Amino acid sequence: MDTRKLIDQAFAEHFVKEWIAGWNEHDLGKILSHYTEDFSVDTPLAMKRLPETKGFIQGKDNIREYWGKALENNPNLQFRLIDICCGINCLAIYYESLSIQKQVVENLFFNDEMKVEKAIMMYSK
Repeated sequence: MDTRKLIDQAFAEHFVKEWIAGWNEHDLGKILSHYTEDFSVDTPLAMKRLPETKGFIQGKDNIREYWGKALENNPNLQFRLIDICCGINCLAIYYESLSIQKQVVENLFFNDEMKVEKAIMMYSK
């Protein structure tokens, strides 16, 4: 991102409401609409499920395949929002993944068009 911008609370709340709804509805199109074509994710779950990735997946097509399988294999997936933290060009979504009974912090980094270009996930024990 060329422009440094503090993510405001109104944008964050609207974004997170749509983002969680997409996941809870298992609507991959809605979920992916928030991301750039070449975005990347760093996630310990990918490291477990696809060790060859070393936890890093890049590109909307690759992530669509990964998340599509995750939704298919986890029909009870539901997220419950705990909190939102705003930063410069980023926000952190703190939520509970009810189906795996873990708390998650998902850090999303935005480009100038306010699309996510990078996501880093962290999970509780």
